[in-house]
Amino acid sequence: MTELKGLRDDVYRRPLATALERLGIGPGWRCVDVGAGGGDVSVALAEVVGPTGRVYAVDADPLARDEVARAAAAHSQVIAITQAGEDLRLPEAVDLAFCRFLLLHVLDPGAVLAKMTESVRAGGWVVAQEPITSAGRIDGHPMSMPDARHPDVGAILPGLARDAGLDLVDAWAEAPAGAGPGPVSQYLESLTGVDPGDDAIVLPPLVTVVGRRRTER
Repeated sequence: MTELKGLRDDVYRRPLATALERLGIGPGWRCVDVGAGGGDVSVALAEVVGPTGRVYAVDADPLARDEVARAAAAHSQVIAITQAGEDLRLPEAVDLAFCRFLLLHVLDPGAVLAKMTESVRAGGWVVAQEPITSAGRIDGHPMSMPDARHPDVGAILPGLARDAGLDLVDAWAEAPAGAGPGPVSQYLESLTGVDPGDDAIVLPPLVTVVGRRRTER
């Protein structure tokens, strides 16, 4: 499996590593991380594509540019861009467009996926990872994310990918779980600000979609 050294403490790292392994990503690849945030995934991608590759870290929040710059200080192949996913425009076609926990917040998830599809070369890849928030559980009780526009967008993600012009290569859901102190509990507390104590936790299933842009016919 593709090793993502910078994401070892990320409870959702396994589905990302699985998806990248499926693609065969390696040195020299061009990638875009849409909704890059603090740049953790951008840096992980930079480590895989190496100095001959390139990673565009795109986020609508201007403050994210500084966060990415700090996180990627040792990786000159990471280029931070302040841009909304709906307005995605890159100086070159990329091999991989990626997003995670982005589409649940945007106004039109389908439009963002379509822009991501346009950004990759013919035969290139799009990987999107989005949650089904209401399927998460804390001590058996459903979770909620009232501030998200589309908290359960993961449930329709395969259809959105197809409608964006992608051939659906693979799709699955994976949910980290735990009880008591540990990475899952810490992640939930960072997300909600609430310490779940010893309660059993099933985090929202993260739906991963691996799609390929159709080649020109």
